[in-house]
Amino acid sequence: IKNSFLRSDVRDLLKGIHDMERIIGRVSFSLFGARDLVALKKSALILPDLWRNLEETQSHLIQAILKDWDNLHNLVDLIEKSIVENPPAAIKEGGVIKNGFNKELDELRSILQDGKSWISHLEEQEKKKTGITTLKVRYNKIYGYYIEVTKKNLDAVPENYVRKQSLVNCERFISQELKEYEAKILGAEEKMIALENEILQTIREKVAKEGKRVQKMATKIAEIDVLLTFSEVSAKYNYSKPEMNNGFEIQISEGRHPIMERMDLETGFIPNDTNMDCDKNRVMIITGPNMAGKSTYLRQVSIIILMSQIGCFVPAKEAKIGIVDKIFSRVGAQDNILKGQSTFMVEMNETANILNNATHRSLIILDEIGRGTSTFDGISIAWSVVEYLHDKTKAGAKTLFATHYHELTELAMILEGVKNYNVQVREWNDRIIFLRKITEGGSDKSYGIQVARLAGLPGEVLTRAKEVLSNLEKKEFNEAGIPNLGQKQESPNNKEKKPDQLQLFREQQNDLLLQELKKIDINGMTPIEALNKLNELKKKIKEDKV
Repeated sequence: IKNSFLRSDVRDLLKGIHDMERIIGRVSFSLFGARDLVALKKSALILPDLWRNLEETQSHLIQAILKDWDNLHNLVDLIEKSIVENPPAAIKEGGVIKNGFNKELDELRSILQDGKSWISHLEEQEKKKTGITTLKVRYNKIYGYYIEVTKKNLDAVPENYVRKQSLVNCERFISQELKEYEAKILGAEEKMIALENEILQTIREKVAKEGKRVQKMATKIAEIDVLLTFSEVSAKYNYSKPEMNNGFEIQISEGRHPIMERMDLETGFIPNDTNMDCDKNRVMIITGPNMAGKSTYLRQVSIIILMSQIGCFVPAKEAKIGIVDKIFSRVGAQDNILKGQSTFMVEMNETANILNNATHRSLIILDEIGRGTSTFDGISIAWSVVEYLHDKTKAGAKTLFATHYHELTELAMILEGVKNYNVQVREWNDRIIFLRKITEGGSDKSYGIQVARLAGLPGEVLTRAKEVLSNLEKKEFNEAGIPNLGQKQESPNNKEKKPDQLQLFREQQNDLLLQELKKIDINGMTPIEALNKLNELKKKIKEDKV
């Protein structure tokens, strides 16, 4: 991180190194091409320069990597001497082995390359021997190579010529020398390709035997690559070195999401703090509207902890991290059609895995547990899950729990280790402005209708949603016994007479009883007066007079 020139030099060197581990794997299983061997050679040629650049560093980790460094000289020499610099993609085409590496292969190539000149030389030689100036050496696919002599020159044909074919105007012969050359040249190409493959397989076997050495260096290169990446992003994006310890506290000052902060956000990324432990700050209940940043906050905390434990600096002003053994997440909603599992079933399976495996050293992030079923069921499950995770005798794990169930904020009143937090927003002209800041305290609104407005729902739908919400926030039934959930607010132009309904006496009785209880001044009553008042209320309930 402190040496930008070294990072630049090492980065340039690593660009020339191929995936050595993958290459040696292909070579070992004979699934390779000649280009793989050349790529291995080019990669190994960089190793000495890489070592020279890193040997001056003071890092104990890098010095440990440089120990037992292997430049793979013998493999470089073997491939350099045997394989051409730019081999063809297909081995069957030949042209892979360098000239001078194998004598027999060189002869076969010479035969193929010099065939025409050899034929011309033989023709001139035979003309001089026989004195037949019209003598020709030719070739066709049926008869192969032959010496052609016209009828009038047959008397000059030497005894060592063997007749091969008679035509009207000429005779065709073969000599022992031409016969031997024919056998040699006709099989030369096939022999050349077969010999190249044989040589290549021998080279492959020699390289494969050094597989462990190549894998060891591939591992060292991978470690250097990872450290370079960590240092590069840490320096470029202003990450800080976390303080790691064996405690249970997690303290993050001005933490950021490493991906979200690099997106082109209109307002820029808003950093947030995190303070957790296994005592009084064990569970964070996070409330707030959709799109406010609850899920991003959950993810950024877990990513910061993960980055710190793999050895990277973290996107925060300061961080003190107590080692965690596992990071559990229940985030997102999806079903599993192939297994016949609904969204809620998938959610419960993942939650069960967390509850059964979390320890007091674990970090858990939960987003909207219980939303896939009825409201009461969902709240009940979410409530019970928080209690279980909070319990030191069971999990006692550090937990970030994002929810729209505002009833869960009451857990902070009865469980010492539960703290309420919310994502700040501001309302303005029936709209909301997301401030993205996590502050202590619960939220009593989800601003769902305002978010729906941002999504573009029709105004008529939004207006009706407000009416239903208003009805839900009132009593379940009105004085006429009509469910308030189904009511519409009357407008001046729409005053239809509602049909009378029987009153639900029990609902009214409960409400009036509560009102009378609220009026009682306990502190101003004598014990006898209190008992008499209690007896009076009991009689009213029995007589249905309340």
